[in-house]
Amino acid sequence: MAHVELSLSEVFVPSAGTPTEQGYDNIGRWSATVSRADEPCLLIDAETLVMAVSAAGCDLLRLGAPEDVIGLPLLDGGLRLLDFTAYRGELAEPEIDKIPPLLALSSGRLARGLLRIEAAAEGAPDATVDAISTPVLADGTVAGSLTFFSEV
Repeated sequence: MAHVELSLSEVFVPSAGTPTEQGYDNIGRWSATVSRADEPCLLIDAETLVMAVSAAGCDLLRLGAPEDVIGLPLLDGGLRLLDFTAYRGELAEPEIDKIPPLLALSSGRLARGLLRIEAAAEGAPDATVDAISTPVLADGTVAGSLTFFSEV
């Protein structure tokens, strides 16, 4: 004969002011997650404004503190991308649209690629990072992109 055991526990009741899942949109949920992440990651909206960036992401991308770049356009917020030539020139307009965070926005698909980040200090080596981006959807349309970075 089968034996069934039942136990009861207290119900978790959120404190006043705690937002419920229904209170968040998809960008809001990812923004909260990215802000607290230990991994280097970045969230931008459809207009390429930085919505959230992890502290590790700021360190790797040489952006300063997260609060210094949130709300700024990705490429005007201190991110300095270089081409992979020996000349180390700034990334030109046609290539800029192909970087993973922007490509995920425009294509609505996963995007991956290498980025060369300009050294923060004179004489310091540039950073090369692998970037993997995914579009973030809201009501079935692309509302932003989420990118994870790894130093190469």
